[in-house]
Amino acid sequence: MLALVQRVAQARVEIAGRVHGSIGRGLLVLVCAEAGDDDARAARLVAKLLKLRIFSDAAGKMNLSVQDVAGGLLIVSQFTLAADTSGGNRPSFTNAAPPAEGRRLYERVVALAREQHVVVETGEFGADMQVHLVNDGPVTIPIKV
Repeated sequence: MLALVQRVAQARVEIAGRVHGSIGRGLLVLVCAEAGDDDARAARLVAKLLKLRIFSDAAGKMNLSVQDVAGGLLIVSQFTLAADTSGGNRPSFTNAAPPAEGRRLYERVVALAREQHVVVETGEFGADMQVHLVNDGPVTIPIKV
């Protein structure tokens, strides 16, 4: 599974002009299931997200997790993370999981996150979404599990 994690001061997802999910301080997580991914990878991704130490401690060092700072998670499906641009100027998305499996794994990530963390908001799988964020730092980290 692939994820692009952004530490944010705030973030929200709008669908058809309405706010679907919104958080204050926390992590905006763009998630992509690739062909061959499974529930074990979804679980490893959630564990990594919850323990990733990218928030500053009192000394200004990135030493705290989203759980340590009681931040939110905004989890958004993003199949374009699987883009392969090696063949030209038009990306190929053949590495992405098929839509039904991508949806199942995205929903599994969300369910696992909600079991283990207090504030979890989402986008909507397959929807045309507008994502608004204030990237804090900026801190943006790619993850592959």
